[in-house]
Amino acid sequence: MVEKQILEAVKKVLEESPERKFSESVDLAINLKNLDMNQPKNRVDEEVILPHGLGKELKIGVFAKGDVGLRAKAAGAAYVISDVELEELVADKNKARTLANECDIFIAETQFMPIIGKNLGVVLGPRGKMPIPLLANKDIGELIQSKQSAVKLRSKDRLTFHVAVGRRNMDPEILAENIETVVARLERALDKGKHNVRSVYVTTTMGKSERVM
Repeated sequence: MVEKQILEAVKKVLEESPERKFSESVDLAINLKNLDMNQPKNRVDEEVILPHGLGKELKIGVFAKGDVGLRAKAAGAAYVISDVELEELVADKNKARTLANECDIFIAETQFMPIIGKNLGVVLGPRGKMPIPLLANKDIGELIQSKQSAVKLRSKDRLTFHVAVGRRNMDPEILAENIETVVARLERALDKGKHNVRSVYVTTTMGKSERVM
């Protein structure tokens, strides 16, 4: 049973925001308080698995070769970047930036992580898209599927930041459950829990916003 205040806020936003000709994202605008964000320990950097996903297919890029690359493609990876293609990205930062903007998430075999960190960190790091390492005991297909429902709750050095929780065409109760999941993880990540949260608003891409806490 979702919290009534959250569900009512979601319904109001969906009902009162004008219809658009594209599928709008539903986001949370999070405002923190009583935290020195210059201190890295106070920054939020969490991955949240949404119970109902984002309502859209994420584009996942995988740095892999051989059998792992084939299995990644079969599991729905949008891009599989081989060792040869990685060298091309290292040599062409514009091409690397284009790929970084195209993909939502990256995964990489551990053997590629050092070269990616050294040469592409400047491109991927600021975007919050450094690859998730594919550990030896992990199946690439399962990892890709789990990341389809994942969002990054990432404040950097700001007290105000946003995170997507779904699409406008999703059921209000489903969106409310996703929001509850994000808020619960946010509170666990903060030093003083909900006492470090000034406010949380739900909003559509170009619509109105409504306070949920």
